[in-house]
Amino acid sequence: MHTTLPRRFYADPDFYREELERFYVTRWICAGRADQIPNAGDYFTRALGDDSVIVTRDGSGDIHALFNVCRHRGTRLCEQPEGHFARRIQCPYHAWTYDLDGQLLAAPHMAPEFRKDDYPLHRAGCETWDGHVFVHLGQQGQEGRDRQDGLEGKDGALRAQLHDLPDRFAAWRMGDLKLGRRIVYDVKANWKLIVLNFNECLHCPNLHPALNRLHHYLGADNVEPTACYCGGAMGFREGVETMSMDGKRRREYLPGLSESQRQQVAYYSIYPNLLLSLHPDYMMTHTLWPHAHDRTEIICEWHFHPAELARPAFQADDAVEFWDLTNREDWWIAEQSQAGINSRVYTPGPYSEREALLWSFDDIVRREAEGQA
Repeated sequence: MHTTLPRRFYADPDFYREELERFYVTRWICAGRADQIPNAGDYFTRALGDDSVIVTRDGSGDIHALFNVCRHRGTRLCEQPEGHFARRIQCPYHAWTYDLDGQLLAAPHMAPEFRKDDYPLHRAGCETWDGHVFVHLGQQGQEGRDRQDGLEGKDGALRAQLHDLPDRFAAWRMGDLKLGRRIVYDVKANWKLIVLNFNECLHCPNLHPALNRLHHYLGADNVEPTACYCGGAMGFREGVETMSMDGKRRREYLPGLSESQRQQVAYYSIYPNLLLSLHPDYMMTHTLWPHAHDRTEIICEWHFHPAELARPAFQADDAVEFWDLTNREDWWIAEQSQAGINSRVYTPGPYSEREALLWSFDDIVRREAEGQA
């Protein structure tokens, strides 16, 4: 019988720090969306552990992930979570100045023999998939480019991690979608509890009355889990058209979807930190940013087709209100799970036959902890 993970996987700060190195630093992490930085000089920052990266677009349209560390005395270059650089990145301490792809342009008061070419900003790996920007903290200097086809080459490093997902989700044309709304949540729970909760609906009748009116909680059609993702699709109850407060669809179907894709929502956990929900008329993403063994920042975004966003009568509140309600129910129960697991009497419990996706994720986490992955 498969059981849940031992207490240390959720409640041990030392285990958490080691797991970040094993599970996050060694994988491509979804940092955000390319449409968040449409113009040269636009940027956003992301933090993981003691590392911070600046994701920015240069004058050629290429996207870079630059470690937020000046090469002079190590000062953090950028404090704000997002903004715009006026063609240059300048350290607030001693004015070392870099261009938008990280090359050092100016270093005041250095000796004549000093070579600026020797001190570019450290780069993280950076590639895109269908509008999603991924960074790799463990692949400094191995940087991809933002291309119109949405993925850097058929044999790129990111492609290898994503496996068959680019083909599986091609019909949704995610690269065309634009941000409509964003909500950031601070959840007092381990990041793995968020992943586990996302991958089962056995709790839906008890916890999510609004969601349970739209999906049947036993109606998931899951695919065989892999080392990089798990998930599947859920169809609607009779008369339901999309996930909204009343189940009605107020937007056109996303172009390119088949008739069957219009009748369901695809829910996938893409390890380590992207929870992808593809609806008939919009896309919702959650990216998970662990801040402690018992705290996770979750960035939830709703993305819509630009033709819909441009309509004078465009509405997003029906979808946003529904999922904000559902999210808060999920975050509450995740915090209750964390509180219970923190107890000295917690021991692993048995999974049911309908929790296979959870077991598959736990198995990957356990194998990596044991050095078997």
